[in-house]
Amino acid sequence: MNTQNQKVNWGEFLLETPQMDFLTPEVRQFIQTIPVYSDSVQQVVAIYETVRDSFLYDPYHLDLRPDFLKASVIVSKNRAWCVEKALLACACFRAFGFPARLGFGIVKNHIGVEKLKTYLKRDEIVFHGYVEVWIEGKWSKCTPAFDPRICKLSGVPLLEWDGREDSLFQAYVENTQFMEYLHFYGEFGDVPFELMHQEMQKYYPDLFENPVDTKAFSFHFDSELISI
Repeated sequence: MNTQNQKVNWGEFLLETPQMDFLTPEVRQFIQTIPVYSDSVQQVVAIYETVRDSFLYDPYHLDLRPDFLKASVIVSKNRAWCVEKALLACACFRAFGFPARLGFGIVKNHIGVEKLKTYLKRDEIVFHGYVEVWIEGKWSKCTPAFDPRICKLSGVPLLEWDGREDSLFQAYVENTQFMEYLHFYGEFGDVPFELMHQEMQKYYPDLFENPVDTKAFSFHFDSELISI
């Protein structure tokens, strides 16, 4: 999707929302841990790296409920999945005055996901989250999901972002394909809960029909947002 030439709705992409509640004490306290720079590019990179490195990437505990998928809840954790980290990063960008929006896609991860596949019963990771930030007159995509520890355990390089060019995921590790995007849903001003539930129910029907809530894996959804 080419969004570079679209008119930017600055107001929408700077707003605090019930999910991106960056004026709450919890999120404001987290924001205090982000280094402050006068240079805009340095600042967005600092926001990205702080969110990326402050939480262990954990795709084994997924919660799609609006009351739990919000920045003020995420900052209370030490682990988070890609949508949580993207949402928190988006909230922090907005708090610093940078227009930002959430992006979602379907990806296939070729390394270190055998355990996850046993729960999802699919190769595809649906509704993978990233962030798009307006910086220096254009949109730039970044993915703050993988922290240094998980990268080391998975044997992949840390995903860097220079604040200018898109940085969506490590496509290859040496000659082995690591991550590929199969589909882009596009970018959104807030979490599209109905679409998220609809797509996850389509790809992972068993998680909705037979809910799992264990120490090893959990999946929670809003029953009012799923189709019968």
